[in-house]
Amino acid sequence: MLKIIIADDHQVVRRGLTFTIDAEKDMRVVGEAQNGAGALALIKKHKPDVVLMDLQMPEMTGVDALKQIRPEYPDLPILILTTFTDDAHVYAALRAGASGFLLKEMSGDDLVIAIRGAAQGKPQLHPDIAKRLMARAPMPDDPFASLTERERGILKLLAKGKSNKEIAGELSLTEMTVKGYVSDLFVKLGVNDRTQAALMAVRYGVVLPEEL
Repeated sequence: MLKIIIADDHQVVRRGLTFTIDAEKDMRVVGEAQNGAGALALIKKHKPDVVLMDLQMPEMTGVDALKQIRPEYPDLPILILTTFTDDAHVYAALRAGASGFLLKEMSGDDLVIAIRGAAQGKPQLHPDIAKRLMARAPMPDDPFASLTERERGILKLLAKGKSNKEIAGELSLTEMTVKGYVSDLFVKLGVNDRTQAALMAVRYGVVLPEEL
């Protein structure tokens, strides 16, 4: 059973999300918060599998909450659920450690699919946001320019949610060798986890959204 926490300052939104999620046999909402501070408290209490978090909330925004949550819970999937698709909001959340970006207008079926994917360690991007990321040309200081072909291949498999063991099997490498490659990737890209690496790869066109 997947445990879900919802953080949104609109009660109607929380109720709608809870209704959709609780209708599924494999997931349940264990807590609702009105702001980032409340979300942080619920995370400490319930140890959820996935968090759905709005960006614009009173007292503590979604981005500010991410900055506090990530050091203590680096692997927790946190999906930003928002109506904002502008670059400033998307990149602020990405830099803070978001695991994916969903729009509130998405269907219930797409929402539960995204939650299951996030729980499996796969980055989640709404198509509209993916298009915005892909539309931006790589910048001159492209951090992916220094990657070798092997590193790019590992990054693409990582973005698909493959574990180090699975990557090792597919590329005929040892798991320890893959672990070393992944660590080097994180250093080169300036990221802390696999999800951030995959989302940045989409931003720079190294990985296509459909490859996630």
